[in-house]
Amino acid sequence: MADEKDLKEIEIKEQELKKRLEKIHQMEQEILAKEKAMKLKEKGKKQIVLRLSPSLWEEVAQWADEDFRSINGQIEYLLTECVRNRKKK
Repeated sequence: MADEKDLKEIEIKEQELKKRLEKIHQMEQEILAKEKAMKLKEKGKKQIVLRLSPSLWEEVAQWADEDFRSINGQIEYLLTECVRNRKKK
């Protein structure tokens, strides 16, 4: 009698674990899909050559460091903000 009860509990726990595993698998697939979409979006970025004076480069580099961004990230952020502000006018 106790063995049947133990087996039933084990079966129930096994089913619960299977459900959790499936949920984890689904979440993993969603994350992979989002990562793939982000990579495709990033590939769409255009590259440009930008020449800056050494003093301006230093200022942007220092500002980027303060904002915990790369220099490229800081320049992109600044350009995005300028475009956004221009559209508000």
